[in-house]
Amino acid sequence: MKTSINILLAAVVAVSFSTEATAQKKKKKGKKTEVMEEKTVELKSEIDSVSYSIGLNMVANIKKDFTECNFDAFVEGVQAGVADTNYKITPEETQAIIQAYFQKKQAAAQAEDAKNSEGLKAGGIAFLEANKKKDGVVTTASGLQYIIMKEGEGKQPTGTSNVTVHYHGTTPEGVVFDSSVDRNEPATFGLNQVIKGWTEGVALMKEGAKYKFFIPQELAYGANPRPGGPIKPYMPLVFEVELIKVND
Repeated sequence: MKTSINILLAAVVAVSFSTEATAQKKKKKGKKTEVMEEKTVELKSEIDSVSYSIGLNMVANIKKDFTECNFDAFVEGVQAGVADTNYKITPEETQAIIQAYFQKKQAAAQAEDAKNSEGLKAGGIAFLEANKKKDGVVTTASGLQYIIMKEGEGKQPTGTSNVTVHYHGTTPEGVVFDSSVDRNEPATFGLNQVIKGWTEGVALMKEGAKYKFFIPQELAYGANPRPGGPIKPYMPLVFEVELIKVND
């Protein structure tokens, strides 16, 4: 597991914390408060610089992947590893402990994602159910919905035709995720190279037509949209499409 590996490697950098931790313990035990001089390492060689860089990188990883880390326990574990003594957990036990924790954490995250996805799926169904009752909306056997904004009189494509179109794509809430209209540049592609809703929908049009499509998630990206974008799992999509030319 990537996260577990990051955390194991991050142990290298804990030495940088050990001086401060040790100093604090000595201050608590002593009767007098003394100014502790921090030990610094001069980067005299390439190995020194690489070692220091690994430290910075691993600290960044542990802060990102294991935000709940108890750094006091972490530092004590590294000190035991460096000294090769005073183990509270044996080195042979560590991998199983780490793996079990992150498997449990991953399962919880997956359960939360599934719960959120079910909510999105239900919301998409409700959107399409309400939309199909609106004036002018046609629903096909597959569940694709469309409105004819403007009829065309030219050539009609097939499901494998190469076409040139203008389009404007949004989420049901109106968030734009892709638009040749906004780029002011028509797009050309094969209708067998796009999502099923596009293949079916554009094949209904003739050159010069403009339709508005409401595409169910099973005819769009389903559970696997592009990560990080506005399209969420199981989300229906809305496209306004103008068929400029059939290039066959």
